[in-house]
Amino acid sequence: MSLSQSDQSSHPTLKHLREQAGLSQEGLARVVGVSGKTVSNWERGMSVASLTVPQMKALCNALGVTLDELPDDFSSERE
Repeated sequence: MSLSQSDQSSHPTLKHLREQAGLSQEGLARVVGVSGKTVSNWERGMSVASLTVPQMKALCNALGVTLDELPDDFSSERE
């Protein structure tokens, strides 16, 4: 079941979740096991995240959210 456009817009962006967790792009990158540039690219919509299950768990734990609470699109373009 896919989310409607209005449901997707109700999810905070990755940038918002990261800032709410008090993490810099570099800090989140270290936790997840990617580069700061990678996190920047996700937030700018320049690349799509391709993470392993352990990386997804680390991302959710670092942000204090469940997998369902992560935005489908990590880009901040809709802010």
